[in-house]
Amino acid sequence: MPKTSAIQRNEKRKRLVEKYAKARTELKAILANPATTDVQFFAAQTKLQKLPKNSSRARIRNRCSMSGRPRGFIGKFGVSRIQFRELALSGKIPGVTKSSW
Repeated sequence: MPKTSAIQRNEKRKRLVEKYAKARTELKAILANPATTDVQFFAAQTKLQKLPKNSSRARIRNRCSMSGRPRGFIGKFGVSRIQFRELALSGKIPGVTKSSW
């Protein structure tokens, strides 16, 4: 089990992403627009840089919903490979069976 501070830090990042998502998309639209003047471009760029670093979607880490493990994450199920194996073997994930050949 990872430190609870690491899990809480990731949750805080998720909240910041939600909070600043609208502002971030508006500023990025200004930056991507080819008709934007240089003054508008640099103003938007400055505002974007002043937003918190952790409000960027790229800083969120995928973590297992059961154990909090950051690696071996299976996105379709939202759990780590270890938890996935345990759930699959106990029959708690419908349609998943152990393969053998």
